[in-house]
Amino acid sequence: MSLDHAATKPHERLADALSEDMAAVNAMIRERMASENAPRIPEVTAHLVEAGGKRVRPMLTLAAARMCGYEGPYHVHLAATVEFIHTATLLHDDVVDESSQRRGRPTANLLWDNNSSVLVGDYLFARSFQLMVETGSIRVLDILANAAATIAEGEVLQLTAASDLKTTEETYLKVVRGKTAALFSAATEVGGVIAGMPEDKVQALFDYGDALGIAFQIVDDLLDFGGTDAIGKNIGDDFRERKLTMPIIRAVTQADAEERAFWERTIAKGRQEDGDLETAIAILKRHGALDTTRETALSWAAKAKDALTSLPDHEIKDMLSDLADYVVARIT
Repeated sequence: MSLDHAATKPHERLADALSEDMAAVNAMIRERMASENAPRIPEVTAHLVEAGGKRVRPMLTLAAARMCGYEGPYHVHLAATVEFIHTATLLHDDVVDESSQRRGRPTANLLWDNNSSVLVGDYLFARSFQLMVETGSIRVLDILANAAATIAEGEVLQLTAASDLKTTEETYLKVVRGKTAALFSAATEVGGVIAGMPEDKVQALFDYGDALGIAFQIVDDLLDFGGTDAIGKNIGDDFRERKLTMPIIRAVTQADAEERAFWERTIAKGRQEDGDLETAIAILKRHGALDTTRETALSWAAKAKDALTSLPDHEIKDMLSDLADYVVARIT
């Protein structure tokens, strides 16, 4: 089940509760992605930013700040920063992965070219650092700068681990924490920092974002073998790109000689044929890899909810708890 067809939509309730702040964030994004000297920058950026994404990451920053009682202006800057970092990484990822579809639309690198996608991504990273500095908080700058570095590390680690059947779940989780969870946790953490919360509450916000991001990515990887095209990417993309995600890692550890030969041919050597995706799914089901991966995603969502228990009682807190359930609703 896709997020769009789930019975309840906590991200929409969050958007309603944070509508004024999100309007300010969207205005700041449009203002800061402008460029007098290079009109292609707003063209490329707008194609992705305005493609109907749910803006979950910037909403997490706004939600954390609101829940913690922040009344200043800089949560808007930080939310825009988070969205710029996210958009920049998507532009770069689509070039690295040679993707042709993002959020159900042609990717920027397909519509323009790889050079434009990479350079506009660089521009957005620069803009994000300008926004961080404007908050005047070294702590915030440290958190988001570290997140940007961790994201890049995660992507490079994924490149080096790709197609290597010796890749372990430990390495997989490092990749997930890098490329996905790092920005989720930074988004929630800076909301607490800007609100002046004590360290234990800031840590709880970090833990929530970290667990939510891990659950989100595991679900995304699982749906590669059983979702629908409505999730915004083609089914089997990860398999075709020879990515070692959790279901495959678990199936490889249990493979017999024939299955091992299949994974060697399709993943390690990249010699894929018609019908291989269906064979891969059959092997995953045979070893219960899809079911155990589903259980792992659910356990990370539960950890996210547990992290909220020490935070102030607030309607936003309930929405964040529901969001953790919602992230895994696609696989339940």
